Amino acid sequence: MQDGIYHHIPEAQTKSAKKLRDTYNRKPGAPFFHKTFGLWMCLDHWYETGLDRSVDLNSFFLLDPPGHHELGQLGWCEAAFVPHFDEIILKDLGDKEIVQDIAGRSVLYFKGRRHGFMPEYLDHPVKDRKTWEENVKWRLDPKTPERCQLLKARMDKARQAAAKGLMIQQNLIGGYMYLRSLFGPEHLLYAFYDKPGLVHDCMKSWYELADQVIAKHQQAVTLDELFMAEDICYNHGPLISPNMIQSFLVPYYQQLVENIQKRQLDKNRHLFIQIDTDGKATSVIDLYRDHIGMDVMSPFEVASGCDVRHVADHYPDLVISGGIDKRVLSKGKTEIDRYLESILPVMRKRGGYIPTEDHGVPPEVSWQNFHYYRQRCVEFGD
Repeated sequence: MQDGIYHHIPEAQTKSAKKLRDTYNRKPGAPFFHKTFGLWMCLDHWYETGLDRSVDLNSFFLLDPPGHHELGQLGWCEAAFVPHFDEIILKDLGDKEIVQDIAGRSVLYFKGRRHGFMPEYLDHPVKDRKTWEENVKWRLDPKTPERCQLLKARMDKARQAAAKGLMIQQNLIGGYMYLRSLFGPEHLLYAFYDKPGLVHDCMKSWYELADQVIAKHQQAVTLDELFMAEDICYNHGPLISPNMIQSFLVPYYQQLVENIQKRQLDKNRHLFIQIDTDGKATSVIDLYRDHIGMDVMSPFEVASGCDVRHVADHYPDLVISGGIDKRVLSKGKTEIDRYLESILPVMRKRGGYIPTEDHGVPPEVSWQNFHYYRQRCVEFGD
């Protein structure tokens, strides 16, 4: 049955799906798949400086239609709580306010703004076993009926996407990002030493929720990709040691991946595993490849010392997304040209590369510059 579930259907693929699959299969010289990391930080400024609000951004910036279909339901920067915490204004500070967000964190915001800048996190919901069990753990129950309310409709859409050859992607919050959202980055470091049993209990809930939700999805479709938002690195390398990664994250990842592979409806389908982490990611590439079979990584922040050309040389079988220095895009056309000419031809010749910014586009980049950059990506990549 050639329905994209039990077998690939290359003759029925959309153009975008074929481009993305060729990229993931590291086809040398294949056309680039065109995407952006994100425009959420710059759009307001762009509209204020002349970008027509009526234009279709994907068409205007020459971006491909999606080549994948996201299944979701498992969080991204925050855990997939059901129910969420109530959003409550805890304190009015004039032009700022402290808010309890949907992940149970106390957050300092500019009043009336929730997006387009990095907020300051003041407090997090898990402080000890009591706060974990009373306020948080039950929100991760995979059997909560509300999680399945729209399952049939979502799976109908997923099957339709598979029939068009789109890659079926299960995206979810990674273990470190999840723990950080529960404890906070500083308190988590202490918890690894002082409360290891609690950290493992948190990870057990992460695993059980992910495994059971994904199992329901796999009754309808075959997964092409498991994509985890990890954000485990900073500007000099990982925020926790390799031993901590192996002790507190890897066992749960390995079991989840093993279970997914056993449940695949198409037994011959390769499951691509992608890790997304900001910062200097190069020092954890081997760890994720060796322990969970990572074969896609993003976004390779240049300011942290990442160079996708060097990564490509050292890891010829790694699919790479990102690595375009967003700071260069704020300069003139000559600088943009010189920069892109040093990266895009060699990466296209290699294959397995998606040229996109190394994080969200800042407002310092004008929409005219971004449009020019996107034109040049298309010229190099089509």
